[in-house]
Amino acid sequence: MQVLTESLQLNRDGALHHLLSTEGLPRPLIERILTTADGFIAVGTREVKSVPLLRGRSVFNLFFENSTRTRTTFEIASKRLSADVYNLNIAASSTAKGESLLDTIDNLTAMQADIFVVRHSQGGAPYLIARHLAPHVHVVNAGDGRHAHPTQALLDLYTIRHYKGAFPSLSVAVVGDILNSRVARSDIHALLAMGVTDLRAVGPLTLLPTGLEQMGVRVCTRLEEGIRNADVIIMLRLQSERMRGALLPSAQEYFRNYGLTPQALRHAKPDCIVMHPGPMNRGVEIDSTVADGPHSVILPQVSFGIAVRMAVLSMVASSQRSGSHRAEAAAPGSTVPHARANAGESTARLG
Repeated sequence: MQVLTESLQLNRDGALHHLLSTEGLPRPLIERILTTADGFIAVGTREVKSVPLLRGRSVFNLFFENSTRTRTTFEIASKRLSADVYNLNIAASSTAKGESLLDTIDNLTAMQADIFVVRHSQGGAPYLIARHLAPHVHVVNAGDGRHAHPTQALLDLYTIRHYKGAFPSLSVAVVGDILNSRVARSDIHALLAMGVTDLRAVGPLTLLPTGLEQMGVRVCTRLEEGIRNADVIIMLRLQSERMRGALLPSAQEYFRNYGLTPQALRHAKPDCIVMHPGPMNRGVEIDSTVADGPHSVILPQVSFGIAVRMAVLSMVASSQRSGSHRAEAAAPGSTVPHARANAGESTARLG
């Protein structure tokens, strides 16, 4: 499956043509994205906050799921690159009237779209679009179902590197609803690619997917054990909208056992950083004292996200698809049946 992902994301020269997942991204390419983002950090501090790298290019934000933070930062990133940006109103679009996903894409491509930034509730939707597009058009996955959220993982890596430096020496704990979290999946693949050897998945058994140990991830069902001597703690939002059945007795009990409080944080290293992809459920995953405290780098994550998304957009736009691999399958584990169907829910598992 990893080969299929690589062949769809990268051209024959190894350049990033689409960004669909962190799974299978080579470490040198991830490092190139982070280094490229370094150059865009200063753009946000200038009086004129733009560079002409995507002047004349059209970026279409297609958010089939509600989003504020991700959509806004992609829009800012595109505008800072001088692209023309279009936000599709999904509720009023032809898709809401029964038009297939790919018919919508075809119509927008006819309007000279260069890049599609796609968020969809169905896992595999960005893969389906990427396989369908003409060679000069690119896709960036802004989150698909429970499957992947690659730019969030990349901005998480950027944040960790900014505060902690080299990855192999770090102890990183990912805490919470890992089973339903596309952020957790993307973070885990990215952190392993960067050489993290002490990576922990922390949560109740009902919210931990199978296959983690085989990937080299340590599974912990007690918060204190999972964050002990950690350099980095990534807290996850409780994905109540994606849960099927009663996986937890109550939010209050979850906070009592897995909420990050000042008392629990004492088990981590004194200089530990605390991260969260947002939006936060205060009093469920994290105590406000921690979220707003000196260990928190949650707001810098958002700022870094603009630069990282600028890097991704500029890199995919500069790649050429000619002579690239053509994968004949959809996303790893996707149930998308064929190119003219609406995207189906991915059954991709971690690993």
